[in-house]
Amino acid sequence: MKTADLCDDYAEQLKLCKMDLSSYGGNKEFHGYIQTVEVFEDNSLVKESLQTIEPGTVLVVDGAGSRNCALLGDLLASIAADRQINGIIINGCVRDTSELAAIPVGVKAIGTCPFKSKKRGEGKRNITLSFGEVDWIPGQYVYADDDGILIAEKPVHK
Repeated sequence: MKTADLCDDYAEQLKLCKMDLSSYGGNKEFHGYIQTVEVFEDNSLVKESLQTIEPGTVLVVDGAGSRNCALLGDLLASIAADRQINGIIINGCVRDTSELAAIPVGVKAIGTCPFKSKKRGEGKRNITLSFGEVDWIPGQYVYADDDGILIAEKPVHK
């Protein structure tokens, strides 16, 4: 699903994430129901979520924009691909970018950092997040490609 085409047909039902996120995963286009995690420099709940959320969903991670460590690397992206998670959107960093590019999952993030995160088990799951001038509400739907990231209350594609 191309986001530009969706905007042409469903503009009034869509919200645009206005944060500049780069694509790192093997899939450049992805969509699915939103599940959320809020963490700070700790990816324990990211891993736990990727191991438990439904296939076909998109995990949205609010890492508070920290560039001090990565919240996702090749090992967690491989879990997502193996479990058929459609994508991961991170207000934070990733690492292992060469490997991520070969893993068939969508990954968007603010940048890269080679440092790994802490493992304290801290954070929150399944809450409304706010970044990129939009609210990320669990159960709503997200569409992402190289043109942008769109959120809809429910799927708008045919």
